[in-house]
Amino acid sequence: MQHFKPQLSLFLLAAMFAVQAPARAEEAADHDPAHAHHTAKEHPWLGVYNGFLPCADCAGIKTQLGLNKNGSYILMTTFSGRSEREFVEKGKFTWDEKKHTVTLMPKNAGAPGNQYLIGNNMLTQLDSAGNLYTGKLAERYVLRRNEITEKEPAHAH
Repeated sequence: MQHFKPQLSLFLLAAMFAVQAPARAEEAADHDPAHAHHTAKEHPWLGVYNGFLPCADCAGIKTQLGLNKNGSYILMTTFSGRSEREFVEKGKFTWDEKKHTVTLMPKNAGAPGNQYLIGNNMLTQLDSAGNLYTGKLAERYVLRRNEITEKEPAHAH
């Protein structure tokens, strides 16, 4: 029976994904890009992304970005090799369906908002002018999406 459980779990997981309705482009087209309420079906790019971005004066910037259904985000960064302090930024984000970009708007009005190009399970950070980085480090400006579960952890309540 122990050998059968992993196979059954895998089968049930595959069956869940098979019956899930695909997101339709027509549904998302009717929504205002600045609208604060998002759903995972309308915007499959919502979720948590991780990466290790380039840094001019440290080993790299450990980055975790969470894009939430309610239009808020949380960005956590650590400058590896310089400090173990984790910086946390919160705010709202907008998305531009035509450009396939997400723009962060920090609560701290003085902080610049990063912009990301939406890809397949990844976000690519853009420069301050909204362009892709070029050069030998260009491919390191990528945050990759974590696995997402629809259920909250049991300890969340």
